[in-house]
Amino acid sequence: MDDGEEKIRQEDCSEDNLGAGILTLTNKRLAFDKTKARIMDFTKRFGDTVVDVPLSKITKAWKEGLFIKKVCFTAETDKGEQTFKFGVFNTRSWVMAIRQAMANV
Repeated sequence: MDDGEEKIRQEDCSEDNLGAGILTLTNKRLAFDKTKARIMDFTKRFGDTVVDVPLSKITKAWKEGLFIKKVCFTAETDKGEQTFKFGVFNTRSWVMAIRQAMANV
């Protein structure tokens, strides 16, 4: 993390296209790190950071789903505008936290 960067929320989750990992919201960015886990010895290792978006690049944040709920956001990336959908617990609080962090940037 950078100087002055504070972690707001962090959760183990899964993204529709990227798979399992850890979603982290800070006061400066949203990041998703891939993880690799082994059930046999209950280990989990961090992999590469596959999503690292500054809050200023996020254009929209919302939640969707009736039975399988997801927190979603659209951001301007190097590859153009992309939408990410994460299966997290308590999607409502995640959306509120993302919007509040965006407003404070």
